[in-house]
Amino acid sequence: MRRLVAISNKTLKLTIALVALTIALTSIHLAAAARNASLRREQERLDETAVSTQQSAISQSASPPATAQLQARNQISGKLASGQSTTTVSGHKRQIIISIADRKLALMEDGRVLKRYPIAVGTRGTPSPDGDFVIVNRARDPTYRHRDKEIGPGKDNPLGSRWMGLSLKGYGIHGTNVQSSVGKAASHGCFRMRTQDVEELYTLVEIGDTVSVRRERDEMIAQVFATPAEPATAIAAQIQNNGEVQVASAAVTTVETTEQ
Repeated sequence: MRRLVAISNKTLKLTIALVALTIALTSIHLAAAARNASLRREQERLDETAVSTQQSAISQSASPPATAQLQARNQISGKLASGQSTTTVSGHKRQIIISIADRKLALMEDGRVLKRYPIAVGTRGTPSPDGDFVIVNRARDPTYRHRDKEIGPGKDNPLGSRWMGLSLKGYGIHGTNVQSSVGKAASHGCFRMRTQDVEELYTLVEIGDTVSVRRERDEMIAQVFATPAEPATAIAAQIQNNGEVQVASAAVTTVETTEQ
């Protein structure tokens, strides 16, 4: 009988010890699981912070087109308001002023009118944009593209022999295969020029030059288009001395435009 009691006591003690060990192991496991969960949450928080920081850095270094264009427009507006313009590789400051109302384009250099040209502007249904822009690309004998239609260089090309693209996609200053349209509201939003005029202007402007387009005749427009332009002979001499401006970047050959 005593032996049975002793065995029972030993079994009870062993059982208690096993239960205690099980409880201890369970506690350790739960603590480890809680620690791992905490570490995972912390890692996820750090990852989210890193992604957020990376996205912020990317957005600051590469703004969306609309934001970049707005920033460019604001910067250009500030330059125009203070009478500044971009500096060319030849050291001169040039800018283009366009009057939609007068259907004319003026090339200015160092604050003086260098030359004025007649242009065609957009129709009532397809008006030309107004505002401040930048020349972002250029093309000699461009290939025209509009939707599925493509026309190579030549007499049938709606862009003529030269293209100077603005910072508003699809719009630019270019030649035309309909010379009689110049001086009229006849384009699909772009600014058309006669062949001789656009080829001359092409040699005088660079990528980065500002283009200010005004719909109404304000004080600036009245002043620009009332000032006598420099004689054409002086421009011809300058082209002969300086040669055509060479632009190493942002040049294009195929132009997708609003013109139809």
